[in-house]
Amino acid sequence: MAPPLRPLKVAIIGRPNVGKSTLFNRLVGRKIALVDDRPGVTRDRREGTAELGDLLITLIDTAGLEEADPGSLEGRMRAQTERAVDEADVSLFLIDARAGLTPTDRHFADMLRKTGKPVVLVANKCEGAAGDPGFYESFALGFGEPVAFSAEHGLGLADLHEALRAHLPDEQPEDEAAAPEDDGTVRIAVVGRPNAGKSTLVNRLIGEDRMLTGPEAGITRDAIAVDWEWKGRPVRLVDTAGLRRKARVQEKLEKLSVGDALRAIRAAEVVILVVDEQMPFEKQDLQIADLVTREGRALVIAVNKWDRCEEPDTRIRELREMADRLLPQVRGMPLVPVSALTGYGLPKLMQAVFKVRERWERRVPTSELNRWFAALIEHHPPPAVAGRRIKLRYVTQGASRPPTFITFGTRVDALPESYRRYLLNGLREAFDLVGVPVRLYLRKTENPYEKS
Repeated sequence: MAPPLRPLKVAIIGRPNVGKSTLFNRLVGRKIALVDDRPGVTRDRREGTAELGDLLITLIDTAGLEEADPGSLEGRMRAQTERAVDEADVSLFLIDARAGLTPTDRHFADMLRKTGKPVVLVANKCEGAAGDPGFYESFALGFGEPVAFSAEHGLGLADLHEALRAHLPDEQPEDEAAAPEDDGTVRIAVVGRPNAGKSTLVNRLIGEDRMLTGPEAGITRDAIAVDWEWKGRPVRLVDTAGLRRKARVQEKLEKLSVGDALRAIRAAEVVILVVDEQMPFEKQDLQIADLVTREGRALVIAVNKWDRCEEPDTRIRELREMADRLLPQVRGMPLVPVSALTGYGLPKLMQAVFKVRERWERRVPTSELNRWFAALIEHHPPPAVAGRRIKLRYVTQGASRPPTFITFGTRVDALPESYRRYLLNGLREAFDLVGVPVRLYLRKTENPYEKS
């Protein structure tokens, strides 16, 4: 049996609005990258895995190439794209066949030639006769015969397969093949309001400028996943777009970004909520935290920009009190002061992430659970309602991730909310479930003597 091939790493390159993200979505088979009619939607590099015939491909969607000052947002976007070209085995250079060659296309064709990396030229939007002139004109770029393609309609996939097959990497031994899907990877989403420092935090954690950052609010649009390791443990970090109040989210593009961030939260195990030390626990921070707990995800709060804090001891006590008062549903959740700029507090942040994940997936043996339950009920029995007693008989853990418990008894629908909170708080304290969402369901036991 032939040894498996390592995935071919392919960067999708081109000027703005030629269809790079549409091609990315077409090949990965899902609408992952944000797509809009306006140019410049994609800013960060986004990676995805695709299968094209017998080829396994790691795709990198990139920002549109533009001439710009290196310090500007566009210049920083271009630097990210150049880094993607360096990492890739081959670049797919897209042009818009309907628009024909532009001076920008020619300029960046020269840039790609200078890298010495293989290039496959793709003439996109070739559906119908309107793209024919641009297709033939693109021969002038000197990359050989272009692949006539339509990312929108999926035309030209067989030709693209043949063009990429010529650039397969060397074979690798079987024992170096990719690990199976269930490799214990910890999935972490980094969320927060715009300009809280999420992308800077991710960059500092992984030790490279992987995410586009800057003073401008709202730079990140896509939810970008990065595979990383912390002390030998595999981690998938997802940087997300800043989440503003719903009333302020008007544009279609921002709605797409918000949807992307919400999907990242639902796919995560632990969510790091980044708040600004100078403006912590604004209304939107609290709404994001509430969303995370309603989705049943473990929550860690990173108080960023701690390098600006003048009285750290006093301030951390204030923030702890605020967090427990404003987020009683996850009272005691990890709250870690950090500086994404300097790296302060990041080891403690990751320790908190792994500790809270342990609690989030904890399972309590049924015998231990019911010994605790009997003692709790004896110490403080459920109150009588309308002169009739409520009997709680036993409890079991129905699930973990998050910890979910089911209590069985009679007349449980009449149990006061205050007693339900008493049970929840007892579960948290007795089994070290502090700071994670805990769910408690009440179920009525069947009475064999009750008339049907």
